[in-house]
Amino acid sequence: MRVEGLPEDIRAIAWKAQVRLRQHYRTLASIGKALLKVITAIARELVGLIWDIGRRIQLA
Repeated sequence: MRVEGLPEDIRAIAWKAQVRLRQHYRTLASIGKALLKVITAIARELVGLIWDIGRRIQLA
């Protein structure tokens, strides 16, 4: 698997991000937001989560 060898805190962030982004996508899509806006919102959140993981790896 891709997560083998990763620290547990990074795994936790990744799982939380997956669940959160999926729910956010479904919520925005279900209320009728334009697909491009939904994807942009999810991408912005994902970049923030990637930044957080990168910052934690740098500190270690």
